[in-house]
Amino acid sequence: MSMTAFDEIYAGAITDQSKAPKKLLQRAYNGAIIATSYAEILLSKAIRKYGPNLPVAYPDTAYYMPVISSLSGVKVTKLGELPPILNKMRQQIKESLTFENARLAGEATAYAAEIIEALRYINGAQPHVAPWTGYLPDPILRKFGIQLVDWTIPGQAIIIGKAKSSEAAAKIVQELQAKGMMIFLVNEVIEQLLEQNMKLGVDYIAFPLGNFTQVIHAVNYALRAGMSFGGIAPGLREEHRDYQRRRVRAFVLHLGEIDDVQVAAHFAAIFLGFPVICDTKLEEEIPDWYVSHSDYDTLVKYSMELRGIKLKILEIPVPITIGPAFEGETIRKGDMYVEMGGGRTTAFELVQMVSEDEIVDGKITVVGPDFDEVEEGARLPLGMMVKIYGRKMQADFEGVLERRIHYFINYGEGLWHVAQRDICWLRVSKDAIAKGFRLKHYGEILIAKFKDEFPAIVDRVEVTLITDREQVEENIKVARARYAERDKRLRGLTDEAVDELYSCILCQSFAPNHICVVAPERVGLCGAVSWLDAKASYEIDPNGPNRPIKKEGLIDAEKGMWESVNEYVYNNSNRSVEEVNLYTLMDQPMTSCGCFEAILAIVPEANGLMVTTREHSGATPCGMTFSTLAGSVGGGVQAPGFLGIGRSYLLSKKFLKADGGLARIVWMPKELKNFLGDDLRQRAEEEGLGADFVDKIADETVGTTGEEILPFLEEKGHPALTMDPLL
Repeated sequence: MSMTAFDEIYAGAITDQSKAPKKLLQRAYNGAIIATSYAEILLSKAIRKYGPNLPVAYPDTAYYMPVISSLSGVKVTKLGELPPILNKMRQQIKESLTFENARLAGEATAYAAEIIEALRYINGAQPHVAPWTGYLPDPILRKFGIQLVDWTIPGQAIIIGKAKSSEAAAKIVQELQAKGMMIFLVNEVIEQLLEQNMKLGVDYIAFPLGNFTQVIHAVNYALRAGMSFGGIAPGLREEHRDYQRRRVRAFVLHLGEIDDVQVAAHFAAIFLGFPVICDTKLEEEIPDWYVSHSDYDTLVKYSMELRGIKLKILEIPVPITIGPAFEGETIRKGDMYVEMGGGRTTAFELVQMVSEDEIVDGKITVVGPDFDEVEEGARLPLGMMVKIYGRKMQADFEGVLERRIHYFINYGEGLWHVAQRDICWLRVSKDAIAKGFRLKHYGEILIAKFKDEFPAIVDRVEVTLITDREQVEENIKVARARYAERDKRLRGLTDEAVDELYSCILCQSFAPNHICVVAPERVGLCGAVSWLDAKASYEIDPNGPNRPIKKEGLIDAEKGMWESVNEYVYNNSNRSVEEVNLYTLMDQPMTSCGCFEAILAIVPEANGLMVTTREHSGATPCGMTFSTLAGSVGGGVQAPGFLGIGRSYLLSKKFLKADGGLARIVWMPKELKNFLGDDLRQRAEEEGLGADFVDKIADETVGTTGEEILPFLEEKGHPALTMDPLL
């Protein structure tokens, strides 16, 4: 893209240079001189002290110094490489006061800020203490980057300065959070928000960066998104500018007084296509790019309109804020008022397609004690039953919609949800209860979100929430029968019978590098996304979390590797996973997220594998509990010898086919044996292992260490003991 083509986006900003805001442009020039001079002083001092060969880099990044790398293509690694770059930038600061030159001065100011901030990290220094974040490393980029560039997070708000009051600052940020915006905070506004006990930090997509020059971390975050998710190579300066303007959709809110260096920094934002909105009266303005708006009640609305961010207005009648900003929120035991499921109590969630005469649209029924009727720290059973009617609804869509319960609930401030089906686990914070959150509000969230996100297939929604123990136990039978019916539809399908597999990236908010590859004979790790579910999801929303992957370029039929699958996984795992095998856990296994139902782990002394589940909290023969294993296996990493799975995968004919399949299982919790029941015995017979094979699998009643279970396995003649070595 040429410079001339990019500049077309500024057409009309200043058509007559004789009318250009000379005082504003002069301030940009002055500020750029000050900023680059200050950077030169600090850089010279560092080189004198440490020498030109001292390494310079931000922590935990693959993008060197991202502003310099993206815009110039230079991959800086040493202090001595910076002076020529800074000198080149100083040369582009022109005394001729034009809008174009002001933007070039802004670019030079961005380079200066990048250098000033990078110097703070030399020799491995960590210049920030919580809650201030400073530089946001690549794992945080990966956590939120996809949501940013596909507009799940609709844009970035960069707030600089000091609001008229701490209450006013909190109101602005709350409104931005409610709209799902990513927020970067700089200067006194951070202290104002902390005074108001605002929720800030990575979990809330509201980053308190630090003092003024640290605003560059909002810029380098956005530019890394272009390199990582936009696929724009370093050095393609105009392509990066175009991407930032079109895709990142950021704007700057400057609150309070403005000095010349800040004006120059504002032009750095404008250089990238980000408008600047100030709450103070400006002597001069540039229409659409550098403007004043003093009314705090409409400041957020005005800023988003100026940036072209249009949102569907979805009013949900609940006493808490709803938005993606709260999706990563963790509610620890000390902050919890009540919890449900997760092995602590019986809990389930079920979406059912019903006929037109079986549903009352918008109805919410609560059966059993509500949250305000139990003591703090209580544990309740829960049945969450959602009826859906739609003229275009299909039974195959039930599981797809049911899995979305996880996301819709996690959007609530003070709400937490993991897992699915009858192993779901929910918590509500003390703060949410204090604000008035009650059981019926789950229903309000689900009704609003299902209708909003699936208008093509959802016409009516009714929700029943059950905390009465007897009724939960009774209705979970209905749910499990429905789960079984869905699973049964899959059994007639084989991997060989289809031409395409499906991806699932629903868990990338938790595990940014994770890609589930769902096949007819391999359910998603969560246990709730089957091949049919993924296919239905794609039919509902071709731009959603499930995409078809053609089976092309077979590499290894035994291990389950295709060129097309490798290519898809590599391109959609932030280019971190190059190869994936579907039918082995020993060689390039599929990554694991954190929502898996069970975890497989090698037991070397038995030449076999053990499997443990979320329900089993005790010790296991690999020396780790489920929680400890989840911390090691989850997060989107490949961990040979370990694998997160859906429980029903154990019944698949393709279960670890390359490793010996079901015959490798030497230990599992008794609860899992009972859950799989006759289906597991039937699979053992089909594999030629005999109906008594299940009795050869040790459980916690036999032992929880390799030494304890080995005599049992030898006595029973477990086949794993005579199979080819796993290691």
